[in-house]
Amino acid sequence: MEPSSVRLPGLEATRPPVEPRAAPLVERRFHVLVGVTGSVAALKLPLLVSRLLDIPGLEVAVVTTERAKHFYSLQDIPVTLYSDADEWEMWKHRSDPVLHVDLRRWADLMLVAPLDANTLGKVASGICDNLLTCVIRAWDRRKPLLFCPAMNTAMWEHPITSRQVGQLQAFGYIEIPCVAKKLVCGDQGLGAMAEVDTIVDKVTEVLSQQAGYQQS
Repeated sequence: MEPSSVRLPGLEATRPPVEPRAAPLVERRFHVLVGVTGSVAALKLPLLVSRLLDIPGLEVAVVTTERAKHFYSLQDIPVTLYSDADEWEMWKHRSDPVLHVDLRRWADLMLVAPLDANTLGKVASGICDNLLTCVIRAWDRRKPLLFCPAMNTAMWEHPITSRQVGQLQAFGYIEIPCVAKKLVCGDQGLGAMAEVDTIVDKVTEVLSQQAGYQQS
């Protein structure tokens, strides 16, 4: 798989310019799209993005759900971030770009972290009612898509959860399993998003298997 060369149009109209962080030694050319949903684990988005930017050769962008915005500050995200409003602001006429399609074309790898119970159910069922789920529904399954479940222990243990995770795996998506710990809500058990180090290690492993990616 060759890294995508698609450039997303219309960014200047929807987002202030962001100073890119230069990757050491390697020209940025491999595109990672991070999806973030409304789990409290979205608090870790700034750290996750920062750690991904430390991987040589990567360019990173973020797609967020509206509920996920509750857990982080835009000022803490040093890359372009897209949300539902951008999809509609960029499309005015028939020939205008369709953002979820352009993002699908731009990205070489997608990482959904965290993937909350609500969005897990949507993706497993094919529902695409926001920018993030539209990108996933349109995803080119020849490219890797990694997902990191994160939810309350009772939600994780509900019988439908394993079926929905299995459906995503059947699509060819790669699970980065949740872990057991004391959750923010006070419950103890499985459901916490994998640690950022674990996620970044898995992304690096998957990248190493992709044609066209070179890490110094």
